[in-house]
Amino acid sequence: MPQFYLPGPWESEKPTTLTPEVAHHLRVRRIQLGESFPVFDGMGQVAKGELLSLSNKFGQVQLSEIRIDTHRETPYAITLAQGLAGGDKMDWIVEKAVETGAQIIAPMQCERSILKLTRSSDLERAQKRSAHWEAIIQAACEQCDRTVFATLEPIQTFESYLKADLKPALRLLLSPEATKSLYSVLIENDPQDIVLMIGPEGGHSPEEETLALASGYQIVSLGERVLRTETAGIVAITVVHSIWNPEIQNRLK
Repeated sequence: MPQFYLPGPWESEKPTTLTPEVAHHLRVRRIQLGESFPVFDGMGQVAKGELLSLSNKFGQVQLSEIRIDTHRETPYAITLAQGLAGGDKMDWIVEKAVETGAQIIAPMQCERSILKLTRSSDLERAQKRSAHWEAIIQAACEQCDRTVFATLEPIQTFESYLKADLKPALRLLLSPEATKSLYSVLIENDPQDIVLMIGPEGGHSPEEETLALASGYQIVSLGERVLRTETAGIVAITVVHSIWNPEIQNRLK
């Protein structure tokens, strides 16, 4: 059974009121009174919920076994700095970034981005897109059993992101023209917080790559083939885990 997002704060001493969204999901799943189901609060807290009542929009649940469970989170934080992609590609990117373990998603408007959302006249559209992506993050966590929501940063320009005061991290810009491979850089470095910067359709411009180099980024490649923007970041996240998280590989053997 999938887990359900139930925002805190929680109390084990008295019943907790369900949000209309959770009540709807329980009805769709045909959860019966007295039946138990897993819940999480998006910040690493999980519990078992017993359904006490359920109406069209509301319900009550008794929570028990409240505890912290973050075993699906890695000790190193992966930031996916993603150039805005057109159509519904960003929806797919956000969903798969959550499923593969990105802790931070930073949408950037780049020189070659088809989607434009950083002008003052685009504020309302940008807010709606961000709210939509937040909902995708929640749904993806429910599906893949992550208990901590990925952080969605505000939409910003490429230049603004480079100027942001980021925590110390290994900073990599992915480019099919690079002569150094992502694999070689990961092998040379111990696991640590990492930024994976992906361009939009058409990739980063030469000027953007020059700016990134000046900001401490290394330009690396994923291999001989040119990947689509919606593919590159997901592949890169998976490569990071495969090299830096051998415990996962041991469990899969």
